[in-house]
Amino acid sequence: METHRPPLYGKDSYVISVIGEDQVGIVSEVTQLLFKQGLNIVDIEQTVIHSQFTMVLLLQSLRPHFQPGPLRTILSRWAKRRGMSVTMTPLHEFKGLRLAETKRPYVLTLLGADRPGVVAAFASTLAKHRCNIERIKMIARGEFFAMEMGIDLREATFPLLRQDLTAVAKKVGMDIIAQAEHIFKKRKKVIVFDMDSTIVDGEIIDEMAKLAGVGQKIAAMTEKGMCGETDFSESLRARVSFLKGLKMKSLESLGRTFKLTKGSEELIKALKEMGFKVALISGGFSYFTDVLKKRLGFDYAFGNELEIKRGKLTGKIKGRIIDAKRKAEVLDEICCKEGVTRDEVVAVGDGSNDRIMVANAGLGIAFNAKEILKKVADGAITKDHMKGVLYCLGITDLDLRK
Repeated sequence: METHRPPLYGKDSYVISVIGEDQVGIVSEVTQLLFKQGLNIVDIEQTVIHSQFTMVLLLQSLRPHFQPGPLRTILSRWAKRRGMSVTMTPLHEFKGLRLAETKRPYVLTLLGADRPGVVAAFASTLAKHRCNIERIKMIARGEFFAMEMGIDLREATFPLLRQDLTAVAKKVGMDIIAQAEHIFKKRKKVIVFDMDSTIVDGEIIDEMAKLAGVGQKIAAMTEKGMCGETDFSESLRARVSFLKGLKMKSLESLGRTFKLTKGSEELIKALKEMGFKVALISGGFSYFTDVLKKRLGFDYAFGNELEIKRGKLTGKIKGRIIDAKRKAEVLDEICCKEGVTRDEVVAVGDGSNDRIMVANAGLGIAFNAKEILKKVADGAITKDHMKGVLYCLGITDLDLRK
Protein backbone atom coordinates (compact mmCIF):
# COMPACT_ATOMS: atom_id res chain seq x y z
CA MET A 1 0.00 0.00 0.00
CA GLU A 2 1.22 3.51 -0.74
CA THR A 3 2.54 5.38 2.28
CA HIS A 4 0.91 8.71 1.32
CA ARG A 5 -2.36 9.24 3.20
CA PRO A 6 -4.39 12.34 2.31
CA PRO A 7 -5.68 14.15 5.37
CA LEU A 8 -9.25 14.39 4.09
CA TYR A 9 -11.44 12.17 1.95
CA GLY A 10 -13.25 14.45 -0.48
CA LYS A 11 -15.27 14.24 -3.66
CA ASP A 12 -12.51 12.36 -5.47
CA SER A 13 -12.71 9.43 -3.03
CA TYR A 14 -14.17 6.11 -4.17
CA VAL A 15 -14.87 2.65 -2.83
CA ILE A 16 -14.07 -0.26 -5.14
CA SER A 17 -15.13 -3.83 -4.40
CA VAL A 18 -13.80 -6.89 -6.20
CA ILE A 19 -15.59 -10.24 -5.79
CA GLY A 20 -15.23 -13.59 -7.50
CA GLU A 21 -13.38 -16.87 -7.66
CA ASP A 22 -9.92 -16.66 -6.12
CA GLN A 23 -7.06 -16.53 -8.64
CA VAL A 24 -3.36 -15.81 -8.39
CA GLY A 25 -2.42 -12.21 -9.26
CA ILE A 26 -5.72 -10.41 -8.60
CA VAL A 27 -4.35 -8.03 -5.95
CA SER A 28 -1.25 -7.31 -8.02
CA GLU A 29 -3.19 -6.51 -11.19
CA VAL A 30 -5.83 -4.32 -9.51
CA THR A 31 -3.40 -2.29 -7.41
CA GLN A 32 -1.03 -1.69 -10.35
CA LEU A 33 -3.95 -0.63 -12.51
CA LEU A 34 -5.10 1.87 -9.87
CA PHE A 35 -1.59 3.22 -9.36
CA LYS A 36 -1.22 3.90 -13.08
CA GLN A 37 -4.50 5.86 -12.97
CA GLY A 38 -3.10 8.12 -10.22
CA LEU A 39 -5.11 6.72 -7.32
CA ASN A 40 -3.86 6.31 -3.77
CA ILE A 41 -5.02 3.40 -1.60
CA VAL A 42 -6.23 4.90 1.68
CA ASP A 43 -7.64 1.69 3.15
CA ILE A 44 -7.91 -1.92 2.02
CA GLU A 45 -9.37 -5.20 3.27
CA GLN A 46 -9.07 -8.51 1.43
CA THR A 47 -10.07 -12.06 2.32
CA VAL A 48 -10.37 -15.48 0.71
CA ILE A 49 -12.96 -17.85 2.16
CA HIS A 50 -12.55 -21.26 0.57
CA SER A 51 -12.37 -20.19 -3.11
CA GLN A 52 -14.31 -16.91 -2.80
CA PHE A 53 -12.18 -13.75 -3.17
CA THR A 54 -13.37 -10.43 -1.72
CA MET A 55 -11.47 -7.13 -1.68
CA VAL A 56 -12.66 -3.63 -0.74
CA LEU A 57 -10.48 -0.56 -1.32
CA LEU A 58 -10.92 3.08 -0.37
CA LEU A 59 -9.19 5.26 -2.96
CA GLN A 60 -8.44 8.94 -3.44
CA SER A 61 -7.19 10.57 -6.59
CA LEU A 62 -3.81 12.31 -6.44
CA ARG A 63 -4.56 14.19 -9.65
CA PRO A 64 -6.79 17.29 -9.90
CA HIS A 65 -10.09 17.08 -11.79
CA PHE A 66 -10.24 13.28 -11.70
CA GLN A 67 -12.77 11.76 -14.11
CA PRO A 68 -14.02 8.30 -13.00
CA GLY A 69 -15.39 7.26 -16.41
CA PRO A 70 -12.13 5.95 -17.93
CA LEU A 71 -11.31 4.03 -14.77
CA ARG A 72 -14.74 2.38 -14.74
CA THR A 73 -14.14 1.23 -18.34
CA ILE A 74 -10.69 -0.16 -17.52
CA LEU A 75 -12.00 -1.99 -14.45
CA SER A 76 -14.93 -3.40 -16.40
CA ARG A 77 -12.64 -4.82 -19.09
CA TRP A 78 -10.32 -6.30 -16.48
CA ALA A 79 -13.24 -7.87 -14.59
CA LYS A 80 -14.65 -9.44 -17.75
CA ARG A 81 -11.27 -10.94 -18.62
CA ARG A 82 -10.85 -12.35 -15.11
CA GLY A 83 -14.47 -13.41 -14.61
CA MET A 84 -14.81 -11.14 -11.57
CA SER A 85 -17.42 -8.65 -10.38
CA VAL A 86 -16.19 -5.07 -9.76
CA THR A 87 -18.15 -2.08 -8.46
CA MET A 88 -16.98 1.52 -8.06
CA THR A 89 -18.95 3.84 -5.79
CA PRO A 90 -18.27 7.47 -4.78
CA LEU A 91 -17.44 7.57 -1.08
CA HIS A 92 -20.31 9.93 -0.22
CA GLU A 93 -22.77 7.33 -1.62
CA PHE A 94 -21.18 4.41 0.23
CA LYS A 95 -22.87 4.06 3.62
CA GLY A 96 -21.22 0.90 4.89
CA LEU A 97 -17.57 1.94 5.04
CA ARG A 98 -15.74 2.21 8.37
CA LEU A 99 -12.10 3.18 8.18
CA ALA A 100 -9.66 1.15 10.23
CA GLU A 101 -8.90 4.08 12.53
CA THR A 102 -12.58 4.51 13.43
CA LYS A 103 -13.09 0.89 14.45
CA ARG A 104 -12.97 -0.73 17.89
CA PRO A 105 -11.75 -4.19 16.89
CA TYR A 106 -11.95 -7.13 19.30
CA VAL A 107 -11.30 -10.85 18.92
CA LEU A 108 -13.66 -13.37 20.52
CA THR A 109 -12.53 -16.97 20.99
CA LEU A 110 -15.30 -19.52 21.53
CA LEU A 111 -14.44 -22.91 23.02
CA GLY A 112 -16.37 -26.05 23.89
CA ALA A 113 -18.23 -29.00 22.50
CA ASP A 114 -19.69 -28.45 19.03
CA ARG A 115 -23.45 -28.14 18.92
CA PRO A 116 -26.08 -26.57 16.62
CA GLY A 117 -26.97 -22.92 17.17
CA VAL A 118 -23.70 -21.70 18.71
CA VAL A 119 -22.91 -19.09 16.04
CA ALA A 120 -26.53 -17.93 15.92
CA ALA A 121 -26.64 -17.44 19.69
CA PHE A 122 -23.54 -15.26 19.84
CA ALA A 123 -24.37 -13.40 16.61
CA SER A 124 -27.77 -12.48 18.03
CA THR A 125 -26.20 -10.98 21.15
CA LEU A 126 -23.66 -9.02 19.10
CA ALA A 127 -26.44 -7.67 16.88
CA LYS A 128 -28.40 -6.61 19.96
CA HIS A 129 -25.43 -4.45 21.01
CA ARG A 130 -25.01 -3.12 17.43
CA CYS A 131 -21.61 -4.80 17.02
CA ASN A 132 -20.50 -5.84 13.56
CA ILE A 133 -19.04 -9.29 12.89
CA GLU A 134 -16.22 -8.80 10.39
CA ARG A 135 -14.79 -12.31 10.18
CA ILE A 136 -15.34 -15.79 11.57
CA LYS A 137 -12.70 -18.50 11.44
CA MET A 138 -12.95 -22.12 12.56
CA ILE A 139 -9.73 -23.06 14.37
CA ALA A 140 -10.65 -26.49 15.75
CA ARG A 141 -13.43 -28.96 15.07
CA GLY A 142 -14.16 -32.49 16.16
CA GLU A 143 -13.89 -33.59 19.77
CA PHE A 144 -13.07 -29.97 20.66
CA PHE A 145 -14.68 -26.97 18.96
CA ALA A 146 -12.95 -23.60 18.73
CA MET A 147 -13.92 -20.55 16.72
CA GLU A 148 -12.46 -17.07 16.33
CA MET A 149 -14.67 -14.03 15.68
CA GLY A 150 -13.35 -10.63 14.68
CA ILE A 151 -15.82 -7.92 15.66
CA ASP A 152 -16.10 -4.14 15.56
CA LEU A 153 -17.61 -2.96 18.86
CA ARG A 154 -18.80 0.29 17.24
CA GLU A 155 -20.74 2.16 19.94
CA ALA A 156 -21.27 -0.81 22.28
CA THR A 157 -20.50 -0.53 25.99
CA PHE A 158 -17.97 -3.31 26.43
CA PRO A 159 -18.74 -4.30 30.07
CA LEU A 160 -22.44 -4.73 29.20
CA LEU A 161 -21.62 -6.65 26.03
CA ARG A 162 -19.23 -8.88 27.91
CA GLN A 163 -21.86 -9.56 30.54
CA ASP A 164 -24.39 -10.66 27.92
CA LEU A 165 -21.83 -12.74 26.00
CA THR A 166 -20.86 -14.52 29.22
CA ALA A 167 -24.52 -15.31 29.91
CA VAL A 168 -24.96 -16.71 26.38
CA ALA A 169 -21.77 -18.76 26.74
CA LYS A 170 -23.09 -20.30 29.95
CA LYS A 171 -26.46 -21.04 28.34
CA VAL A 172 -24.94 -22.88 25.35
CA GLY A 173 -22.20 -24.57 27.37
CA MET A 174 -19.29 -22.69 25.80
CA ASP A 175 -16.30 -20.71 27.09
CA ILE A 176 -15.55 -17.25 25.72
CA ILE A 177 -12.47 -15.03 25.81
CA ALA A 178 -12.56 -11.43 24.54
CA GLN A 179 -9.38 -9.55 23.63
CA ALA A 180 -8.74 -6.16 22.10
CA GLU A 181 -7.32 -6.92 18.66
CA HIS A 182 -4.08 -4.98 19.16
CA ILE A 183 -3.36 -7.07 22.28
CA PHE A 184 -4.39 -10.31 20.53
CA LYS A 185 -1.96 -9.56 17.70
CA LYS A 186 0.90 -8.91 20.11
CA ARG A 187 2.95 -12.11 20.06
CA LYS A 188 2.96 -13.74 23.49
CA LYS A 189 6.31 -14.99 24.75
CA VAL A 190 5.76 -15.83 28.42
CA ILE A 191 2.92 -17.68 30.13
CA VAL A 192 2.48 -17.93 33.90
CA PHE A 193 0.24 -20.39 35.72
CA ASP A 194 -1.10 -20.74 39.21
CA MET A 195 -0.52 -24.23 40.61
CA ASP A 196 -3.42 -25.42 42.77
CA SER A 197 -6.71 -26.04 40.93
CA THR A 198 -4.99 -24.88 37.72
CA ILE A 199 -2.02 -27.08 36.79
CA VAL A 200 -2.81 -29.40 39.71
CA ASP A 201 -6.32 -30.84 39.97
CA GLY A 202 -7.28 -29.66 43.45
CA GLU A 203 -5.67 -27.87 46.39
CA ILE A 204 -2.49 -29.53 47.66
CA ILE A 205 -2.83 -27.96 51.10
CA ASP A 206 -6.20 -29.71 51.48
CA GLU A 207 -4.52 -33.04 50.69
CA MET A 208 -1.82 -32.26 53.25
CA ALA A 209 -4.54 -31.47 55.77
CA LYS A 210 -6.14 -34.87 55.24
CA LEU A 211 -2.81 -36.52 56.03
CA ALA A 212 -2.58 -34.40 59.18
CA GLY A 213 -6.13 -35.29 60.22
CA VAL A 214 -7.55 -31.75 59.84
CA GLY A 215 -9.00 -32.05 56.33
CA GLN A 216 -12.46 -30.53 56.77
CA LYS A 217 -11.27 -27.61 58.88
CA ILE A 218 -8.62 -26.52 56.36
CA ALA A 219 -10.77 -27.16 53.26
CA ALA A 220 -13.36 -24.65 54.53
CA MET A 221 -10.63 -22.05 55.16
CA THR A 222 -9.14 -22.66 51.70
CA GLU A 223 -12.50 -22.11 49.99
CA LYS A 224 -12.99 -18.75 51.74
CA GLY A 225 -9.49 -17.66 50.78
CA MET A 226 -10.04 -18.64 47.13
CA CYS A 227 -13.21 -16.55 47.00
CA GLY A 228 -11.47 -13.53 48.52
CA GLU A 229 -13.51 -13.65 51.73
CA THR A 230 -10.43 -13.66 53.98
CA ASP A 231 -6.95 -12.15 53.88
CA PHE A 232 -4.82 -14.68 52.01
CA SER A 233 -1.64 -14.30 54.08
CA GLU A 234 -3.44 -14.59 57.41
CA SER A 235 -5.49 -17.52 56.14
CA LEU A 236 -2.42 -19.37 54.84
CA ARG A 237 -0.49 -18.91 58.07
CA ALA A 238 -3.49 -20.17 60.03
CA ARG A 239 -3.88 -23.24 57.82
CA VAL A 240 -0.18 -24.08 57.93
CA SER A 241 -0.22 -23.89 61.72
CA PHE A 242 -2.62 -26.87 61.74
CA LEU A 243 -0.06 -28.87 59.76
CA LYS A 244 2.52 -28.76 62.56
CA GLY A 245 4.13 -32.16 63.00
CA LEU A 246 3.36 -33.44 59.50
CA LYS A 247 6.30 -35.57 58.41
CA MET A 248 8.44 -34.77 55.42
CA LYS A 249 7.77 -38.30 54.17
CA SER A 250 4.12 -37.32 53.74
CA LEU A 251 5.12 -34.44 51.44
CA GLU A 252 7.35 -36.77 49.44
CA SER A 253 4.48 -39.25 49.06
CA LEU A 254 2.05 -36.50 48.01
CA GLY A 255 4.59 -35.13 45.54
CA ARG A 256 4.58 -38.48 43.76
CA THR A 257 0.82 -38.96 43.71
CA PHE A 258 -0.99 -35.63 43.28
CA LYS A 259 -3.14 -35.44 40.15
CA LEU A 260 -2.53 -33.00 37.30
CA THR A 261 -5.43 -31.22 35.63
CA LYS A 262 -6.50 -32.96 32.43
CA GLY A 263 -4.54 -31.57 29.49
CA SER A 264 -2.07 -29.52 31.54
CA GLU A 265 0.94 -31.72 30.81
CA GLU A 266 0.23 -31.69 27.06
CA LEU A 267 -0.33 -27.93 27.15
CA ILE A 268 3.00 -27.20 28.85
CA LYS A 269 4.80 -29.46 26.38
CA ALA A 270 3.21 -27.68 23.39
CA LEU A 271 4.02 -24.24 24.78
CA LYS A 272 7.64 -25.22 25.39
CA GLU A 273 7.96 -26.56 21.85
CA MET A 274 6.63 -23.26 20.50
CA GLY A 275 9.31 -21.34 22.37
CA PHE A 276 7.33 -19.95 25.29
CA LYS A 277 8.97 -19.30 28.64
CA VAL A 278 6.65 -21.03 31.11
CA ALA A 279 6.37 -20.07 34.78
CA LEU A 280 4.58 -21.35 37.88
CA ILE A 281 3.70 -18.70 40.48
CA SER A 282 1.89 -20.27 43.41
CA GLY A 283 0.51 -19.25 46.76
CA GLY A 284 1.12 -22.90 47.61
CA PHE A 285 4.43 -24.43 48.58
CA SER A 286 7.84 -24.42 46.94
CA TYR A 287 8.33 -28.13 47.65
CA PHE A 288 5.58 -28.92 45.14
CA THR A 289 6.40 -26.14 42.64
CA ASP A 290 9.93 -27.61 42.50
CA VAL A 291 8.46 -31.07 41.86
CA LEU A 292 6.42 -29.68 38.96
CA LYS A 293 9.35 -27.67 37.60
CA LYS A 294 11.36 -30.86 37.32
CA ARG A 295 8.47 -32.98 36.07
CA LEU A 296 7.00 -30.60 33.44
CA GLY A 297 9.97 -28.41 32.59
CA PHE A 298 8.83 -25.02 33.89
CA ASP A 299 11.42 -22.31 33.32
CA TYR A 300 10.45 -20.59 36.57
CA ALA A 301 8.75 -21.88 39.72
CA PHE A 302 7.83 -19.85 42.80
CA GLY A 303 6.08 -20.96 45.99
CA ASN A 304 6.04 -20.39 49.75
CA GLU A 305 8.73 -22.16 51.73
CA LEU A 306 7.57 -24.36 54.59
CA GLU A 307 9.74 -24.42 57.69
CA ILE A 308 10.95 -27.95 58.41
CA LYS A 309 12.89 -29.17 61.45
CA ARG A 310 13.95 -32.72 62.23
CA GLY A 311 11.95 -34.03 59.27
CA LYS A 312 8.65 -32.42 60.31
CA LEU A 313 6.70 -29.23 59.55
CA THR A 314 6.91 -26.62 62.29
CA GLY A 315 3.59 -25.04 61.29
CA LYS A 316 5.35 -21.90 60.03
CA ILE A 317 6.25 -20.34 56.67
CA LYS A 318 9.69 -18.90 55.98
CA GLY A 319 9.98 -15.46 54.36
CA ARG A 320 7.40 -13.30 52.60
CA ILE A 321 4.17 -14.99 51.57
CA ILE A 322 3.28 -15.05 47.87
CA ASP A 323 -0.07 -13.26 47.98
CA ALA A 324 -1.89 -11.48 45.12
CA LYS A 325 0.43 -8.47 45.23
CA ARG A 326 3.58 -10.61 45.34
CA LYS A 327 2.36 -12.74 42.39
CA ALA A 328 2.04 -9.59 40.31
CA GLU A 329 5.53 -8.49 41.37
CA VAL A 330 6.98 -11.87 40.38
CA LEU A 331 5.30 -11.57 36.98
CA ASP A 332 6.98 -8.19 36.49
CA GLU A 333 10.34 -9.63 37.59
CA ILE A 334 10.03 -12.37 34.95
CA CYS A 335 9.12 -9.75 32.32
CA CYS A 336 12.23 -7.77 33.22
CA LYS A 337 14.46 -10.84 33.07
CA GLU A 338 13.04 -12.01 29.73
CA GLY A 339 12.94 -8.52 28.21
CA VAL A 340 9.19 -8.56 27.48
CA THR A 341 6.25 -6.31 28.29
CA ARG A 342 3.10 -7.31 30.17
CA ASP A 343 1.25 -7.31 26.83
CA GLU A 344 3.45 -10.25 25.79
CA VAL A 345 2.42 -12.33 28.81
CA VAL A 346 -0.45 -14.75 29.41
CA ALA A 347 -1.55 -15.40 33.00
CA VAL A 348 -3.79 -18.31 34.00
CA GLY A 349 -5.27 -18.73 37.47
CA ASP A 350 -8.38 -19.69 39.38
CA GLY A 351 -8.81 -17.67 42.57
CA SER A 352 -8.67 -14.33 44.35
CA ASN A 353 -4.92 -14.63 44.86
CA ASP A 354 -4.44 -14.49 41.05
CA ARG A 355 -6.53 -11.41 40.39
CA ILE A 356 -3.76 -8.77 40.05
CA MET A 357 -1.50 -11.08 38.04
CA VAL A 358 -4.34 -11.97 35.65
CA ALA A 359 -5.52 -8.36 35.34
CA ASN A 360 -1.99 -7.12 34.55
CA ALA A 361 -1.18 -9.67 31.86
CA GLY A 362 -1.79 -9.01 28.17
CA LEU A 363 -4.12 -12.01 28.21
CA GLY A 364 -5.62 -13.00 31.54
CA ILE A 365 -7.53 -16.29 31.71
CA ALA A 366 -9.72 -17.43 34.58
CA PHE A 367 -9.46 -21.22 34.63
CA ASN A 368 -12.27 -23.12 36.36
CA ALA A 369 -12.32 -19.98 38.47
CA LYS A 370 -14.13 -18.20 41.27
CA GLU A 371 -16.35 -15.25 40.35
CA ILE A 372 -13.93 -12.74 41.88
CA LEU A 373 -11.31 -13.68 39.26
CA LYS A 374 -13.71 -13.86 36.32
CA LYS A 375 -14.51 -10.17 36.86
CA VAL A 376 -10.95 -9.07 35.99
CA ALA A 377 -10.01 -11.76 33.43
CA ASP A 378 -10.36 -11.45 29.65
CA GLY A 379 -12.38 -14.63 29.71
CA ALA A 380 -13.00 -17.92 31.45
CA ILE A 381 -12.15 -21.50 30.55
CA THR A 382 -13.81 -24.43 32.28
CA LYS A 383 -12.00 -27.43 33.69
CA ASP A 384 -12.21 -29.71 30.66
CA HIS A 385 -10.91 -27.07 28.23
CA MET A 386 -7.28 -26.56 29.31
CA LYS A 387 -6.16 -26.98 25.69
CA GLY A 388 -8.26 -23.91 24.90
CA VAL A 389 -5.43 -21.71 26.19
CA LEU A 390 -3.66 -22.42 22.89
CA TYR A 391 -6.66 -21.38 20.80
CA CYS A 392 -6.84 -18.07 22.69
CA LEU A 393 -3.38 -17.35 21.28
CA GLY A 394 -4.62 -17.77 17.71
CA ILE A 395 -3.10 -21.24 17.38
CA THR A 396 -5.16 -23.65 15.27
CA ASP A 397 -5.40 -27.43 15.13
CA LEU A 398 -3.46 -27.25 11.85
CA ASP A 399 -0.63 -25.42 13.66
CA LEU A 400 -0.59 -28.09 16.36
CA ARG A 401 -0.44 -30.91 13.82
CA LYS A 402 2.51 -29.22 12.11
